[in-house]
Amino acid sequence: MNEQELKTITVLIAGKSFPLKIDAADELLIRQIEKEVNDKVNQLQMMYKNKDKLDYLCMIALTYAVDLYKSESAHAQQAVLASQLSSIDAFLDKAVS
Repeated sequence: MNEQELKTITVLIAGKSFPLKIDAADELLIRQIEKEVNDKVNQLQMMYKNKDKLDYLCMIALTYAVDLYKSESAHAQQAVLASQLSSIDAFLDKAVS
């Protein structure tokens, strides 16, 4: 990514500003994630009253990490299944011909 392709934006997460240099095409996605994270912080603040914002952010990071792991694991399982189906298909092609 060239420096000319980058756009500078500021995101606000849990009341703290973070300047970012991003690809302009990613701004909408980043804004959606910014809103989602702040919504989750607000939910956690209501559920767990006496925690620090860092605690909420750590809980959110863990949630995202678990979701990512599950997604990657499911993707890996699908790849294995696709490979197995391909092998079965090749075996059946040989058996029929």
